[in-house]
Amino acid sequence: MNETIQHHQNEKNGYFSVEVDGKTEAKMTFVFAGSDKIIIDHTEVNPGNNGKGFGKKMVTAAVEMAREKNLKIIPLCPFAKSVFDKTEDFRDVL
Repeated sequence: MNETIQHHQNEKNGYFSVEVDGKTEAKMTFVFAGSDKIIIDHTEVNPGNNGKGFGKKMVTAAVEMAREKNLKIIPLCPFAKSVFDKTEDFRDVL
């Protein structure tokens, strides 16, 4: 199984995805809120992939991007918010 985390964005919004053997199995979307914040608004994992950690991997990728670009994250998506609530190491980007 060849699994990669992809990141795509334009000036207004973007998404992270988990690709497995070239097929998108999970996606997390975000929108920019000004020049220094992103809002994670939706996370979706294809049926059959629950419990594989795809959601947390995408949130982790968003946190890494936020740290690199000096952004803050507003997790409006209930799943992303739950990951932030459980992961103290990610709170520096809130």
